[in-house]
Amino acid sequence: MADPESDTFPGAPAAPVISAVKVMPEPGTNATSAGPTADLRECHALRVGHELALWGNLDRCPTLQETAEFWRGSEYEERQLFLARLNGETVGMCSVELPLRENTHTAGVDVLIAPAHRRRGVGRTLLLHAESIARTRGRTSLYGYHEVPLAAADGNPLLPAKSGAGGLPVTEPAVAFAAASGYELEQVERSSRLDLPVAPELLDRLEADAAARAGGYSITGWDDTCPEDLVQAYALLKARMSTDVPIAGMDWEGEDWDAARVREEEQTMARGGVHSAVTAALHSATGELVAYTVLNWRPGVPASIAQQDTLVTAKHRGRRLGMLIKVANLRRAQGRWPAARSVLTWNASENQHMLAINIALGFRPAGYEGEWQKRLG
Repeated sequence: MADPESDTFPGAPAAPVISAVKVMPEPGTNATSAGPTADLRECHALRVGHELALWGNLDRCPTLQETAEFWRGSEYEERQLFLARLNGETVGMCSVELPLRENTHTAGVDVLIAPAHRRRGVGRTLLLHAESIARTRGRTSLYGYHEVPLAAADGNPLLPAKSGAGGLPVTEPAVAFAAASGYELEQVERSSRLDLPVAPELLDRLEADAAARAGGYSITGWDDTCPEDLVQAYALLKARMSTDVPIAGMDWEGEDWDAARVREEEQTMARGGVHSAVTAALHSATGELVAYTVLNWRPGVPASIAQQDTLVTAKHRGRRLGMLIKVANLRRAQGRWPAARSVLTWNASENQHMLAINIALGFRPAGYEGEWQKRLG
């Protein structure tokens, strides 16, 4: 939902030609080069331009290798990407993500328009195209995301999230576009940034404080691939991650994870060039895996790390395990990826406990992400 667009536009602009994007050349074609198609490269270039204009860096932007792997889709989610051209010039793109195992009543939609072609109705045309595909597939609940830098929200009136925590600036064109298109702002997440390296004495102090409350647990971890003896327990934690985190009013069901799904995700990340560091907590008395946290790094964007899942199961909360595993994983990541200079993370505005952990580690606000939803009649 990342397209600034206007409801009104002068004149009657010509409609763009919208075509489906193939990720790789068809077998047997006379492709001039191996790798992603020219259309996919055009889409990637649009995304790169958008990220550089909005943030001044590519920390949040997938690499071309990640992009190609993502749009292949999987047995768990079908993904369709479309490119729009006007008089032969690329003017925008849209996409539809269709869950196939759970949440089969939902679809994720996204629209991005080249800056020179905004406020001409192209965004509206592409959004209607994406929505029509979702309707055809029987989806009744649509969702999308949009992130704004911190400075955009400072001093501006906010559209409040329905969750009651946080809001997005109403002056942002993308916010107005989503709201005018019938989407409701269900939840706002705060993005935060941690400068690296973190002072060893700070990590030592936080670890000691957390360990004093975490008797009866041991810390383990792995790089890229979960050990075979832990993969089923890890899958159970991944399933809980889809239900135990705050989702406000988003119309989502829990996900069903097993060892095969964990392995599929690991293989997808490897093909996309993504490295991961995982730290987990084991309950000593039962041997149960009760908490985990994940950091991802890409060689193509070596200065940035992305914080992914962090979960402590309900029964084992209140023992400082969240802090303990985060400190251990930061140490693991700094040792493995010394070129990294920052970590980015996202937390629901109402998730005050996790925000407090991140603040203690040194994370500072960087922006806000809106989670939008539209129910189809």
